[in-house]
Amino acid sequence: MFDAFLYPVSAILWFWHKVFGAVASQDSGVAWVLSIVFLVFTLRLLLVKPALGALRAGRRTQALAPQLQKIKEKYGKDRQRMAKEIQKLHADNGSSPLGGCLPALVQLPVFLSLYWVLRDFTPDAQSNHVFDRAGVESFLNADLFGAKLGNWLSQPATELAAFGTDHAHMIAVGVPLMLIASLATFFSMRSSLTRQTTTAPQAAGIAKLMMYLAPLGMLVSGSFFPVPIGVLLYFLATNGWTLGQQHFLTKVVDGKRRPGRWRSPR
Repeated sequence: MFDAFLYPVSAILWFWHKVFGAVASQDSGVAWVLSIVFLVFTLRLLLVKPALGALRAGRRTQALAPQLQKIKEKYGKDRQRMAKEIQKLHADNGSSPLGGCLPALVQLPVFLSLYWVLRDFTPDAQSNHVFDRAGVESFLNADLFGAKLGNWLSQPATELAAFGTDHAHMIAVGVPLMLIASLATFFSMRSSLTRQTTTAPQAAGIAKLMMYLAPLGMLVSGSFFPVPIGVLLYFLATNGWTLGQQHFLTKVVDGKRRPGRWRSPR
């Protein structure tokens, strides 16, 4: 289903591995760690425009919040009329109630593909899209401070030993990665909660719950499920980028506003 995305994503990873492998060793953990991080950064950079579009759509909806509230108060008992008036309001102001959701849906296949490319570096794999068997073995043999990138924390000790690592090294590397990635997720979701409350108050409760459940879910999955160290690096890189991008794009959009003089970004 995601083949149209898996090959380009693996090609970007292959490119960065060649770049950093030319500086360090092709089989070094440093080359692979930097390749994963720059793969995430490359894809997120390509998707900045839809993310900016989502933020601008949210700002448009935020500006219409008082008018939306008046419509709901006036036509609350007439659902059909209320929906028609809300649709008309969005049409007159060039906004859309789904404007903030559609860009996220466009990004979803890309992020899932990135995740599965990293998961497909398995011991029995003869290839991983652009990577041949030698590339798969190079990834599986790479380590970060003694923790193999293709192994996970809950893996049996005998299997870890076969790859030249152990639980002590896996925990020493994996737990900090999970904690930092979870914190980045929490802070990025918390910073967006205020905007969520204004633009979609009915979903604010769910957003607040997810602000705690998402980081917790990351800790649980990383501790008890087969989530390789390489995938934890992906989580850390993408959540760190999300946190920084959110602050940067918010300044870009809000910097174009003037108190009392709202203009819908085009």
